[in-house]
Amino acid sequence: MGLLLHLIIGFVAALIGVIPPGLLNISAAKISMEEGRRSAATFAIGVGVTVLAQTYIALLFARYLEMHPEVIQLLRQIGLGIFFCLTVYFFFIAKDSRRKPANEFTKTGKNRFFLGMLLAALNLLPLPYWVYISITFNAFGWFEFTPNAILFCVIGSVLGTLTMLGVYIQFFKHLKAKRRTSKMNMNYVIGAITGIVSVITLIKILENL
Repeated sequence: MGLLLHLIIGFVAALIGVIPPGLLNISAAKISMEEGRRSAATFAIGVGVTVLAQTYIALLFARYLEMHPEVIQLLRQIGLGIFFCLTVYFFFIAKDSRRKPANEFTKTGKNRFFLGMLLAALNLLPLPYWVYISITFNAFGWFEFTPNAILFCVIGSVLGTLTMLGVYIQFFKHLKAKRRTSKMNMNYVIGAITGIVSVITLIKILENL
């Protein structure tokens, strides 16, 4: 089994997983609009660090989780609670992104790096996603659970995630000049996304009861 294939699988699977507008890519776009591409890139790197750990853990325990579907159900329940709390926060607690606070504290690269790690850690969906991907490709004989294969898949996953986040950051940068005239509160967009994810997760939980 070629290691390059595992790298490609990791890259493509991560790229596809981050294409739909979600908490991480919309947050990266928002930071790019408000603070510039450097802060957004720092945020993306923080996300990449967490994605590396999440993918590695998911692949290590893929076979175990396949034989214990109740574990995946538990992860969904935890994820439902997290996304519900995030929805409430972005709709009712977070400050209006259209307003620029007069005495806002300086947002350092370190803050954005750890914010990226935190938001990525709150997103538990990659765990069952990578379990499904690895087990499915393993069934076709395209994926192996050897240390080197897992390592290359993890590297591909990080590269794929950073690539798509970079696309979001680049695509939304032109909106920065129109920020003052924009009537859209980005926090509502993120809140709507987390709300949709909450509903989908709840449906999945109810289907398995």
